Amino acid sequence: MGEAGAGAAGHLEVVVFPWLAFGHMLPFLELSKRLAARGHAVAFVSTPRNLARLPPVPPHLSARLRFVSLPLPRVEGLPDGAESTADVPPGEVELLKKAMDGLAAPFTAFLADAVAGGRRPDWIINDFCHHWLPSIAGEHKVPCALFQIVLAGMVAYGGPRWANSTHPRTALEDFTVPPEWFSVSSTVVYNRHEAGWLAGCFRPNASGVSDMERFWQINEQCHIAIYRSCDEIEPGMFALLADLFQKPSIPVGTLPPQHELNDDERTPSDVLQWLNGQPPKSVLYVALGSEATLSVDNLQELALGLELAGVRFVWALRRQGSTNADVGGHGVLPDGFEERTRHCGLVSTGWVPQVKVLAHGAVGAFLTHCGWGSALESFMFGLPLVMLPFVVDQPLVARTMVERGIGIEVARDEGDGSFDKVGVAAAVRRVMVDEERNLFTSRAKKLQEVLADQELQKRYIDDLVDNLWRYKDAA
Repeated sequence: MGEAGAGAAGHLEVVVFPWLAFGHMLPFLELSKRLAARGHAVAFVSTPRNLARLPPVPPHLSARLRFVSLPLPRVEGLPDGAESTADVPPGEVELLKKAMDGLAAPFTAFLADAVAGGRRPDWIINDFCHHWLPSIAGEHKVPCALFQIVLAGMVAYGGPRWANSTHPRTALEDFTVPPEWFSVSSTVVYNRHEAGWLAGCFRPNASGVSDMERFWQINEQCHIAIYRSCDEIEPGMFALLADLFQKPSIPVGTLPPQHELNDDERTPSDVLQWLNGQPPKSVLYVALGSEATLSVDNLQELALGLELAGVRFVWALRRQGSTNADVGGHGVLPDGFEERTRHCGLVSTGWVPQVKVLAHGAVGAFLTHCGWGSALESFMFGLPLVMLPFVVDQPLVARTMVERGIGIEVARDEGDGSFDKVGVAAAVRRVMVDEERNLFTSRAKKLQEVLADQELQKRYIDDLVDNLWRYKDAA
């Protein structure tokens, strides 16, 4: 669109640019599809391999949602062809950020070409790590919005630059208590074995820039902040964020992956076929994401805990970022585990259609690492949670859900975060078997009733669009 073209035509020109992780790219894509469905033009920017791995866009949106491919520069230490966090071990993720910083020049060229061609964007919606992007956008008089796909409470817990200067956190213990400005809860905190991750975000890493510095620079230069959450899940949080960061803080709803439940193109899953033969609400679905950092010992304790609990289960056992163990050959599992649990359990190392599994009538609860995307998917179907969080916002998601009474955490060692089979079995039985099960389930169902309200979710998107129109001339 030209200088005034977007407003005259009644639609916005929006560029979206997520961090190179599928846990970020997929919600950015869901937001893009919702904007395109309302008639707005969206350019989704990423690297060639990542774009090729994204799920297909519905044909009726393809005219308004286009993909822009920027080649990722080579960085010494990164594996050949690595373009996302799924392609690298956890210790090399910071090198991926360094590589992404090399996208500044090609992105500048893309934006300059768009402006010269009469399609100046009305907005660039970017992620937490593009600290170089707002200044590029400012040169072309394009406002930026920061889209946070994590629990909004984590952003408040991290806090703005001024709050951290006024109330510095210098010791590890400082990160295990609510910061001075975090007024919404006294129990949603990091435990000691988790706090090191957050403390590390304040220190420069292999990319040369700390994660908090990236976030602060972006947030300070963006005109609005968007959150994948809503008031029904995090009441009072968005008023706190608006006050802390002194800018509009807009919840956009949960952005459920609408395509997956209606996607009949994939080969029928063995997992779904197995679930078809199980009694209603009898199965525990176990999935810890593709990047969870479990040791072999912890994986074996998890397996033995499932066996000890004596409940039906489906385990989506994916590649573990912290070990080279033969997951594909089940080498990480205890000897004889699959044979002993064959009557009640299924371990799958292939592709598992998570949303369809969570929606299946045989599934009664979800053992999860509490990644925000997975948690939101579970809310869609009113499932109580057994929680085993690790890093990023996962611990705060778990504490938030415990506070709401939707499930419980597996007991952990406070020092190193380890757990044993007894703790796993106890947590699973409380959520799946014991009298508490009905209470956990009823609370989860109440949350489901709210989040399944399609009109409510639509209003969140409509409110975002209204705010994009309202603030688009702020640059």
